[in-house]
Amino acid sequence: MTALILVDLQNDFMPGGALAVPEGNKILPAVNVLLQYSFDLVVASQDWHPENHGSFAAVHGKQAGETILLGDVKQILWPTHCVQGTHGANFVQGWNLDKVNKIVHKGTSENIDSYSVFFDNAHLKSTNLYELLRENQIKTLYIAGVATEYCVLYSVLDARKLGFEVHVVVNGCGGINLQPEDEFKALELMKQAGAHLTTSFDVKSIEI
Repeated sequence: MTALILVDLQNDFMPGGALAVPEGNKILPAVNVLLQYSFDLVVASQDWHPENHGSFAAVHGKQAGETILLGDVKQILWPTHCVQGTHGANFVQGWNLDKVNKIVHKGTSENIDSYSVFFDNAHLKSTNLYELLRENQIKTLYIAGVATEYCVLYSVLDARKLGFEVHVVVNGCGGINLQPEDEFKALELMKQAGAHLTTSFDVKSIEI
């Protein structure tokens, strides 16, 4: 049984958004190709922050890109983004949301961020995605979305630790690249963790 996991396809992560992935909207054609296939389950994650989320630079009177300790966890500070119920938190247009079976919210706790679609960054709170996948007897995941070196990366690493076979759809992912090569390094880390790198064009040759 196979699931497609679409990570954070939201307005604030697309061009013109508060925390835009450069040319992030260019991954949407690949996402739409994936949605043509008969996955047993399609899940979309949504960054869903309270207004005073601890990852927001403005909350601390600091600049985006600075690093602090949020509790015991190292935290990059970001522009205010994906606040619950705002336009920026809404899913971007241009892909077929009707195909989604389940939406998972993450980053909902004020004092801890959540890059992964499975857990917060301290691995203290679950989004219940793992339980959903187990209930549906899912063994294999195809993962696409943004940003490659943050929410996609940590979702893939958690998925591998949880025992899933993982295929990362590279042309369905987009990186922020705060530092040059960040996206490339993230893909290498995923490979080292045992994930397979593929494209939306190759999925049709794989039995789903």
